[in-house]
Amino acid sequence: MLSTQNAHAADAGANPDTSADSADSADRIEVIGHRDPEGLLPDQNAPQAISAIGSDFLRKQAPTLNAYQLVAMLPGANVASSDPYGLSVSSGITLRGLGQDQIGVLMEGAPQNDIGYFYAYPSQFADTENLRQITLAQGAADIAAPVVSAAGGVIALSLSDPADRMGGLVDASVGSYNEARGFVRFDTGEIGKTGLKAFVSFSNNRADNWRGAGFDRRRHVDAKILKEWGQGNRAALALSYNDAITSTYPSPSMADWQASGRKFNYDARYTPGNTNYWRLYRAPFRNFYISAPVHLHLNDRLDFDTTGYFQIGFGNSPYGTQLSTTGNYLGTEFLADPISLPGAVNGQATVLGNWMASQMRVGDVASLTFRAGAHKITAGLWFDYGTDRVTQSYTPLKDNGHPLEAWGDEATAIHTADGRVLAYENERTVTVTKGFFVADSMALTHKLTLDIGFKGVNVLRNGRNYLPGPQDAVRSDIFAALPRAALHWQIDGHQQVFANIVTNFRAPNEFALLNSYYLGKPVTQGRGDLRPERSLSQELGYRYIGPSLSFSLTGFHYHFRNRQVSTIVNSGGALVNATVNGGSQTSWGVDGEIDYRPARGMSIYLSGEALHTRIDSDLPVGDDFLPTRGKHAVASPGFQFALGTTYDRGRLFGSTTLKYVGHQYATFMNDERIRGYATFDLSVGVHLAGLIDDKTMDLRLNAINLTNPHVLSGVQSVSTNAQDTIGRNGSVIASAAPRYYVGSGRAFVATLSRAF
Repeated sequence: MLSTQNAHAADAGANPDTSADSADSADRIEVIGHRDPEGLLPDQNAPQAISAIGSDFLRKQAPTLNAYQLVAMLPGANVASSDPYGLSVSSGITLRGLGQDQIGVLMEGAPQNDIGYFYAYPSQFADTENLRQITLAQGAADIAAPVVSAAGGVIALSLSDPADRMGGLVDASVGSYNEARGFVRFDTGEIGKTGLKAFVSFSNNRADNWRGAGFDRRRHVDAKILKEWGQGNRAALALSYNDAITSTYPSPSMADWQASGRKFNYDARYTPGNTNYWRLYRAPFRNFYISAPVHLHLNDRLDFDTTGYFQIGFGNSPYGTQLSTTGNYLGTEFLADPISLPGAVNGQATVLGNWMASQMRVGDVASLTFRAGAHKITAGLWFDYGTDRVTQSYTPLKDNGHPLEAWGDEATAIHTADGRVLAYENERTVTVTKGFFVADSMALTHKLTLDIGFKGVNVLRNGRNYLPGPQDAVRSDIFAALPRAALHWQIDGHQQVFANIVTNFRAPNEFALLNSYYLGKPVTQGRGDLRPERSLSQELGYRYIGPSLSFSLTGFHYHFRNRQVSTIVNSGGALVNATVNGGSQTSWGVDGEIDYRPARGMSIYLSGEALHTRIDSDLPVGDDFLPTRGKHAVASPGFQFALGTTYDRGRLFGSTTLKYVGHQYATFMNDERIRGYATFDLSVGVHLAGLIDDKTMDLRLNAINLTNPHVLSGVQSVSTNAQDTIGRNGSVIASAAPRYYVGSGRAFVATLSRAF
């Protein structure tokens, strides 16, 4: 199957199998090399750029880190983290300059992206202790992957399997900013004689905000049950539940940053009329994920794969605002009767503005793989159904400034005089995705494989706007035909060459479909006929896999039409994920990574990317055009590199990670940018097994962002131009200030872990 992600780890001295000129013999080609004992740069043989980090490396990192922070050292990954512990949703990631709403995220084969906006939220993912591997495919998703917005690549999380014997693991962590975390995992071993085995884990994490007032709390459960039988048959059920209330860190403009630096925060104390009180910006969310991957080996020629999944989540992203008893609108309808506002003074009160979302998503992707001679043919179907209910209502505050209720519940929300919920937005969107795919992997020789494939995807959105106004329902129906092809040449046991060409598309997010109103007039005009983003990408790469040295080098090129750039817009006070149509764009660059193992238990890893981006069209703004042709794309650093080392021999172990990210533009006009910066993480530990008994027991200290640079780590919301600009037609296009993530502060975490 085209772009299937594979990893081989062979013992030194293995020879390539050249006994038959067939697809089966091509599948059995081995490479001379060692599995990196520290989990850096596992061997790959896919016809595309793929990087990965394994459990050995993950176990040396702070257990509080989320998946985005963990992949930050891989080629092309630019992570803007505003929280050292990965708890807050105030963070971002780009791959090769493409935003996080263009990066597919899978866990146990099931999609984790938001169905409405395509974002994924790493603080909700599985605990680090339960991860076997995190794989990053920078350029293209597997043809069978259930994702619709992945031009930037795919991050795939694999959970470890339940242990064969009963046992478990206990962690306890304490750290800076009153960080306290506990984790426990129990493995059943084989249950009776059923062949079933399972694990379940629970973690509880709490930490004060590293800047400003407030704290974050996260409770999380992971579980997996597995049955394996026969010749590779396998069925699993994975579950993940997350219950958290986290802080949203305020994002400064450049002027704010220059004036206040890290002191740009929400207020620690409440005073009447204050909308900047920290308790008004705490987001409660609960999420539940189920994935059921099954692989059946039907006979020597035929395999069947299916992954069913179900997700449900709801929560609130609130903010502080003020309301008046009179002069209000519901959609375009003027409310002649005053509303009742508890605590109002002179007809005005501070309230909690809610952005309450409730999502459900269910789907399945299934495929058959048939082997015949030199061909391995895969065909499959994908179906996905999702609903998203969004309400922007208002909740009264108590006298001390605490919200009467934090979840945006309708029962406690402010109502109009005739009993309706007073809402800035009130809508529901149903998204139905249907896809089919077919691919043929042809072994032209025992060393040369040609993959060709085609994927057809239909995304249907039906939106309903419940606010009074000109828009009641809106419909968007988009079909994309996505051909692809790839070549893989196994030169010898050490060397590989690959090339691919892949088409991608991205449907507009649901925010673009529905009207929003302010003072009775549309702020955004929703449309169902918006054009999707289309892209064509190519890669040409070389890999070398040796017993002590491995490296890869990949050149890539992208061309986009209707480039969708992720940003944050202020929708009535709520900061909402949205996109800006950036027109046509071209990108090209080089990714590279090297893993050198000079001695047993030691590894040195170096990765880097050089990226050039060019906006190929002027950006329409109102009745004029902003002269953006020839400018660089936003949030696309031209250069970044990472240096990582690991050591694990005898009693001692540890790792270091240095990451540098070059400057990034924040506007389409390139008239404002943030400077390049570097971060440094350190881990040191000692194996304690044998001092008390023979059970595995480790003590480690992690220093996160040890050098503590005071920097802006990324662009949260882009703008067209930071300075007033004369358009192509002569009008003055007013400026708008971009907003930024503030780089997280230094933190130390000590962890004691013990197996039982």
